[in-house]
Amino acid sequence: MRAAMYYNNRDIRLEEVPTPSAGPGELLVKIHSSGICGSDVMEWYRIDGGPLILGHEIAGEVVEAGSGVTTFKAGDRVTATHHVPCNTCHYCLSGHETVCDTLLSGTHFDPGGFCEYVRLPVINTDRGVWKLPEDVSFDAATFVEPLACVLRGQRMAGMRPAASVLVLGSGISGLLHIHLAAATGAGLIAATDLNPYRLTAAEQFGATLTLSATEDVAARFKEKNNGRGADIVIVCASAEAAFLQAFDSIERGGTILLFAPTMDGVTLPLSINDLFWRRDVTITTTYAGGPVDCKEALELIHRNRVRVEEMITHRFGLADAVAGFKLTAEAGESIKVIIRPQEA
Repeated sequence: MRAAMYYNNRDIRLEEVPTPSAGPGELLVKIHSSGICGSDVMEWYRIDGGPLILGHEIAGEVVEAGSGVTTFKAGDRVTATHHVPCNTCHYCLSGHETVCDTLLSGTHFDPGGFCEYVRLPVINTDRGVWKLPEDVSFDAATFVEPLACVLRGQRMAGMRPAASVLVLGSGISGLLHIHLAAATGAGLIAATDLNPYRLTAAEQFGATLTLSATEDVAARFKEKNNGRGADIVIVCASAEAAFLQAFDSIERGGTILLFAPTMDGVTLPLSINDLFWRRDVTITTTYAGGPVDCKEALELIHRNRVRVEEMITHRFGLADAVAGFKLTAEAGESIKVIIRPQEA
């Protein structure tokens, strides 16, 4: 079968690799749509592993169900998550299933979403695959996993109706946060970015205030929020400046969600007294999304509460995957890029 082999962001090669087959308890899925995630183009995170077949935001059709599989059959339209927990360890049982050793060690697709067929291991088939409603397209279904991550993040941050929200960075993760916050009934929703194209998109998906990341973001936000900082700040940009803006912009009693990673090895100076003492500020992080988050994300997409298909700006066949990676890495006039492996 054909696969888009990743060497770096500018070197994606169409190569032939063996087609996997489904063993006992497994599924073989014909991939129709696969989204390019921001993590796919983080070269510092990827290239040390050698050539890779990436792609974890997938949707497709079951073509083979291994022996013992009773919940799925050939012809089922499905989406799946590559991250699934064990459900029995200390972390899973205390509500932190996304830091479960099983999930973190990788319950990966074989080989990855940027190819024609993917084998789903037993554990994924058991708890990380969902049938698609007929009115949910394959393209829309690729958002289940990334929206699940956003859902979990906002739950950790205590998102609530009427909360004032500042989203730093309006790439795809930022836009999903903005759109979900709006659907939840947040009050003032502000968004930042360096890219005017993305600020326009932020307005389209629910931001009531957009700011250039070069402005005095904290001061501008307070001007529009009755002199107060944000109840919830969500950092969706990896630049150190965004993290510092978050610390400046948070209100007493507020929560900062560090959603984006930085480059490896980055540290930030924090004034314990200025930020925490007598201010009741919470800093929280989140990683991935659990199966329940994926199930909820699919329902939100199905009910059109989060209009994910409107976020897709580009679609490419497998042979043009390099163009898709280039667009995603450059973060120019694109939002979400979808690869369709069954197309040329």
